[in-house]
Amino acid sequence: MKKNTKKIAFLILSFWGAFFLVNLSSATKNKEVVSELPIKTEVIPLPAVVSERYPESQTKKVHSKLDSLLQRIHKRQDFHGTILVAKNNMILYQNQIGYADFKKKLPIEENSIFQLASVSKQFTAVAIMMLVEQNKLQLTDSVHTYFPRFPYKGVTIQNLLNHTAGLPNYFWFLEHKWEQEKAPSNTEMMELLASSKVYPFFKPGRNFDYSNTGYFVLASIVEKVSGTSFQSFLNTAIFEPLQMSNSYVYSFEKDSIREHQLNGYRIHRGWKHVKIKSTVNDAVVGDKNVYTTAGDLFKWTVGLNSGKLLKKESLDQMYSKGKTIYGRKIPYGFGFRINSKKENTIYHHGRWNGFSTGLTKYIDENLVVIVLEHSSYNAISSLNKKIKKIVVENLKS
Repeated sequence: MKKNTKKIAFLILSFWGAFFLVNLSSATKNKEVVSELPIKTEVIPLPAVVSERYPESQTKKVHSKLDSLLQRIHKRQDFHGTILVAKNNMILYQNQIGYADFKKKLPIEENSIFQLASVSKQFTAVAIMMLVEQNKLQLTDSVHTYFPRFPYKGVTIQNLLNHTAGLPNYFWFLEHKWEQEKAPSNTEMMELLASSKVYPFFKPGRNFDYSNTGYFVLASIVEKVSGTSFQSFLNTAIFEPLQMSNSYVYSFEKDSIREHQLNGYRIHRGWKHVKIKSTVNDAVVGDKNVYTTAGDLFKWTVGLNSGKLLKKESLDQMYSKGKTIYGRKIPYGFGFRINSKKENTIYHHGRWNGFSTGLTKYIDENLVVIVLEHSSYNAISSLNKKIKKIVVENLKS
């Protein structure tokens, strides 16, 4: 009896000792992650629905129709990319087609990583709103607050966010005034702006003019205020908390190409796919250069709209149409285009160096459509409409 009692006591002590060590190890790991986050104080678990999918009994017809659509645009319009469709925060379709590498004939896979082009702008806008919520800046702040040599007076952060700043295109600066062979960083680009005497298109707030310049300036403000690179900020404030393990900011002058990262292609002489090389315009970040997968981009939209990154008040601001100083509404919020007339959508498309991208949320249907492509496909808008029509007409309730 004594032997049995000792044996039981030993087993109990062993169990609790192991339990203590596991939890201590887990706590240490969590502490290490938390200490790197500039905004959040903990890693946020995504809602379980991110991994949930619609039952096959409800989506069989939708899958068949979307598979046919994917095959058709691949054959007729040279589509090489991926489509993800979700409703009520559950994936109902995800598939890809075509080549990742045309020379090696390697297929696109679920973990293929695409350049988001201008869809990147919403990440920049959220980074700014995070800093606003932390009282580290205000939307009414002038750019001069952070960059005293900025050559355009009266431009506020809000002007930059909804494209009412009137800034000239920074691509022109690089192509006409940049004299170095190496493409500039954001810091160097801000210096080039300061030293160049180029007039703005209009005074701040008077008009809406879509501006890549405004969003690279916003990313530069994020770097200045946070004291870290834009890449590092997004990693620790957004990608890690939302478990977006295949997402990052890439600048070709300083970053290595990662596994599964795609290049953009164009068609040469009507048949040959030619890889598009990086240029002097490609190292600046904030207006573009976020890379991700379709699955990670879905995590992003669920996490953002579930309040995992920002308060509801901040999201409402981002999803509201901007205004000029004359009170005229514009079809853009902060990092998102707003269409409330026809389809009630919040969306953004992007095109850059062969990449064609789209993230669209149909509000009334609670439907998300993600399209990522890398061979200069040019029909994102019409493809979105076809996908929505198929889902609405064929999804069983």
